Amino acid sequence: MTRRFLSNSPSSHSLQAAELVSGRALIWLIAGFGLLLIPQWDRLPIWLVASCAVLAGWRWLAQSGRVRLPGRWMRTGIMLVLVAVYIATVQGRFTVDTAASFFVLAVGLKWLETRSTRDFYVLFFILVYLATVNFLFHQEIHWSVINIAGVALLLIGLQVVNAPEIPGAMKKGWRRLGLMLVKTLPIVVLLFVFFPRMSPLWSVPLVSGEARTGISDTMTPGDISSLAQSSERAFRVTFGGELPAYRDRYWRGLILDRLDGDTWQQGLGKPFRRLGRVDVDGGVGPLGPSQYEVLLEPTDQTWAFALENSRAVSNNVKQTDENLFRFDRPADSAVRYRMELVGNQTTEDASAEPDNLQRYLQLPQSGNPRARAFGQQLAGQHDNPQAVVQQLLTRFREQAYFYTLRPPAMPVDGIDSLLFDEKRGFCAHYAGATTFVLRAAGIPARVVVGYQGGSPGADDEYLIVRQYDAHAWVEAWFPGQGWVRVDPTAAIAPERIEFGLREAVAEEGSFLENDWTSPQRYGDLAMLQWASLQLDKINYHWQRWVVGYQGQSQMDLMSRLPGGIGMRELGYITAGIVGMALLLAGLVTAWQYRRVESRDPLGRLVSRWYRLCDRSGVPVRHGETPSQLASRLARAKPAAAGTATAFARLINKHYYGRGSETGHHGELAKMKRLLATMKRQADRPSTSSSKG
Repeated sequence: MTRRFLSNSPSSHSLQAAELVSGRALIWLIAGFGLLLIPQWDRLPIWLVASCAVLAGWRWLAQSGRVRLPGRWMRTGIMLVLVAVYIATVQGRFTVDTAASFFVLAVGLKWLETRSTRDFYVLFFILVYLATVNFLFHQEIHWSVINIAGVALLLIGLQVVNAPEIPGAMKKGWRRLGLMLVKTLPIVVLLFVFFPRMSPLWSVPLVSGEARTGISDTMTPGDISSLAQSSERAFRVTFGGELPAYRDRYWRGLILDRLDGDTWQQGLGKPFRRLGRVDVDGGVGPLGPSQYEVLLEPTDQTWAFALENSRAVSNNVKQTDENLFRFDRPADSAVRYRMELVGNQTTEDASAEPDNLQRYLQLPQSGNPRARAFGQQLAGQHDNPQAVVQQLLTRFREQAYFYTLRPPAMPVDGIDSLLFDEKRGFCAHYAGATTFVLRAAGIPARVVVGYQGGSPGADDEYLIVRQYDAHAWVEAWFPGQGWVRVDPTAAIAPERIEFGLREAVAEEGSFLENDWTSPQRYGDLAMLQWASLQLDKINYHWQRWVVGYQGQSQMDLMSRLPGGIGMRELGYITAGIVGMALLLAGLVTAWQYRRVESRDPLGRLVSRWYRLCDRSGVPVRHGETPSQLASRLARAKPAAAGTATAFARLINKHYYGRGSETGHHGELAKMKRLLATMKRQADRPSTSSSKG
């Protein structure tokens, strides 16, 4: 074990030995580093994770004496190589992900410089900052627990580095850490509740290069079927009244109205929006009977999902002309917003001018000739668009069309192949083909992308909409009615709309076939489903009441307390809590000090002796022995020389002698008498022996 003292004639070797980091402290630091890397595991490139493992392992092997740490030139070379690899990997992109990965790289390189205790402290604070960086990406409760555990390991290492040779230091460190948590937790909770939580005036979105799971602003046949193999959460919904029936849970997200080859996309460019401030807290108080609240997972997109015939209740979402809803900035973190069902309404003016509908009739100049001819044939057979739609849906119901997560490849004239040859596809295939045929028949139509369905959470408290609920359907424009939903999937596989994806593909067994770790895949295991829902419920409330505890939520809570607490009162309460905490900490410290003194009568006598020396102009020096202090007191107060020497001798005998318990009591009584005599002697005025 590394020694912690300096010799009387310190050399460079002894100085280095005094500053070397304890091996036990270092292993705690490495363990904390490894734990804090877990929340970023899926974001960091593999080469960076491997490099950090090698660098930390190198430092540990050097601590055990198996290898040597690199010199300055080798460290410089390693740094240049890894930075060059980083630059080649980033390829000029600057996002939060790339900045965080560079920070991790810097931490990894720091291991090769960690030699002294000072380096340990520097790395300790850097790793604490790494824990805060992790919260930029993950705020769920399980990631928070991992972060807190990582910081706990760092704190244990900090205690060990300050007392490496004390027996049982690790056990005492954990106990001390637990007691510190128990003492500070009430104050932390009170400050969390009452400290004024003001939103920033403006903010820059967390631009991230991570490819999040979720729907995008384009749709190529097969895209949504890929989403159907993911059980990740898209959002959760809490209703103030009764839940809508499963078949009515159409969550509109965005409209795709332009067909480019095989890809549907938004025909109009995205309007320019100034960056808005962070506003993830939409709505407070109880929900009305027709209201519902959505807790959206991060999407890095601006669109919000809502049921048909909804209006925004919270001010963090805005309604568009197409009865869609948008945020002022991308949802780079979980966002909570409120909506209200307002009854049947047309999504746009039912008497819209034909010129305004031309973009919903756009088709490529060539391709899919049979589908074009089929649409024109339907238009010639029927006088109104409703009859055309009914004829097309009847075809889907009566002929052998299949709903499948394993559609065949249809690279050439895919819509023709789907409608007339293969007759096997997913919702995106059928929605795109239906829109194509309706446009060929002269009926304005568009593809709507969102989600359909949602399963109850624990205790039916809220709905969970997952990525496999992603869905695409069609809206057709009828004169006098406006836009009307047309869902070919409901005609081909009504069980998908009535019950969900699992039942729709039960026969082919393709539900989550590539996601064997998902609890939702094993729907027949009741205990697993119960445990999964309970964990989700815990995380749901964590996000709502802890992560989502922002200004509006705080003021709503304060308004329920007597006295009408406002922002100013919150400031006073916070100052009072801090003041009371400091006062309580002082009182506890004083009580503990007196408690220790009451258990050590000799300690009280020594403290009184020290105060006597201070009054006599002989301040106690750090590291001074009792005999040395008595000698200095004797020079300052010659009358007390003999008494001080005897008192110091008894102190040494008490601590280092081998007397009996009875003998110690007798010595304490003698020391009290000596201290009283010494006080009288020291208080005597000094007499001068010289005469003028």
